[in-house]
Amino acid sequence: MTAVPHEPLTEADVLLEGFLALDTPEGFRAELIEGEIVVTPPPDGDHEGYISRIVRQVIKRSRTDMDVSGNKGLKLKSGGGCTKNHAIPDCTFAPLALGLFFGAEPWMPCEGVAMVAEVTSNKPDAGREAKRRCYARGGIPFYLLVDRETSSVTLFSDPKNDDYRQAHTMPFGKPLPLPDPFGFDLETSDFV
Repeated sequence: MTAVPHEPLTEADVLLEGFLALDTPEGFRAELIEGEIVVTPPPDGDHEGYISRIVRQVIKRSRTDMDVSGNKGLKLKSGGGCTKNHAIPDCTFAPLALGLFFGAEPWMPCEGVAMVAEVTSNKPDAGREAKRRCYARGGIPFYLLVDRETSSVTLFSDPKNDDYRQAHTMPFGKPLPLPDPFGFDLETSDFV
C-alpha cells in the first residue's frame, strides 16, 4: 500500500480547523469573519429587546409565513482570499414552507435565507462592515441592521459580489419598509 501525498494545509485551512474546534464559554459565540475569529459575550437586555420586537412583527405581519432562528450558524462565501466565513446572525428568517432549520447542521448553508438581522453591540463595525459584506457574498437578499450608536435601522438589499447595492436607513421612531416576501413597514417607535 502506497501512501497518497496530501495537499499541504493552507493558513486558511488551519484557521478554519482551529475555529471549528473552539469551545467557547456558555452564552458566548464565536464567528469566523473575513479571516478573524470574533468572540462576543452574551447580549444585554436592550439588544434582546430589539430582536424581540423585530421577530414579533415579522411573525405577525409578513405576507409570507416566516420561520425564525436566533443565533443560527451560517456558512458564507469568502472573499479577498480569506477562509470560508462562519457568521451567527442575531436572527435568521426563512420562508416557513422551506423548513430550512429542521435537520440543519450547526453551520448550515445560507441558501433559502430571506433576511438576517443584527443589533450592534460592543464591536459595531463588525455589523456595519465585515458581516454586511459576508451576508452579501452569501447572496442573502436582505440584511437588517439595528445600529444603537446612531439610533437608526438600515435595510440593505440587492446583494452583488462583496456588498449590497441598496441601503435604506430610518431613524428610530420612523417606520422602515420591508419589501416582499415580508411586505410591511417595520415599526421602530418603541426602539427609542
